[in-house]
Amino acid sequence: MKIKCIWEHNGDDSLIYAENCVGAFTRGSTPDSALGKMPEEIRSYFAWLGEAVPEEIDTDIVQEKTSDLEIKDADSDVIFDGEREPLTIEEYTELKGLALKSAEDFLSLYESIPDKNVSCMPVRRTFYGQVPRTAEEMYMHTKNVNSYYFGEIGVDADNEGSILKCRKRGFELLESTPGFLNNLLQEGSYGEMWSVRKVLRRFIWHDRIHAKAMWRMARKTFEKAGIENIFHFE
Repeated sequence: MKIKCIWEHNGDDSLIYAENCVGAFTRGSTPDSALGKMPEEIRSYFAWLGEAVPEEIDTDIVQEKTSDLEIKDADSDVIFDGEREPLTIEEYTELKGLALKSAEDFLSLYESIPDKNVSCMPVRRTFYGQVPRTAEEMYMHTKNVNSYYFGEIGVDADNEGSILKCRKRGFELLESTPGFLNNLLQEGSYGEMWSVRKVLRRFIWHDRIHAKAMWRMARKTFEKAGIENIFHFE
């Protein structure tokens, strides 16, 4: 399988996104180190989908974005060339299904952790403040981008209820917007460009970032507990 990769970097650190596996990504101090992690990420991604894992995985960088952001902390503003294209209802339905599955599985991972306010991880700060350490902090941070992401495309969503419930309501509001499948580009906060396609990808990508962190934290903090490996991370 050929993975079409988008490379976002600031000269020192790289984020590599798999365009044809929506939400899959790797990070590294160099593009080669990030690309080297991609086969494992794709295997995890297909296992999460419940689909056969490709026997061969090759990568091809099809787009590059130079950034001034803190890439090492997963700060990103790239919009894929393909995220500028209109959506068919079939594409939208498939991508929405992935975004809702991701929310549901993130919630299940969170609920499987025995103590949501305990963590062995050290305190660390980034451009946006202290990195979430506990399952509770990771869950609330991940859930609460709901209003932000939908707001960037003009949808007045909220963060009430579970991550799954508020995301579902956001999609319902989006679908009540005439012409939403036209996928019009919109300039959001800080001059960043957004589209419906980008929001769908960002939800899955952001979930994966914090699901990986939650899984690793939980495995270190609760070594003997049966934490659900829903996303098939190693």
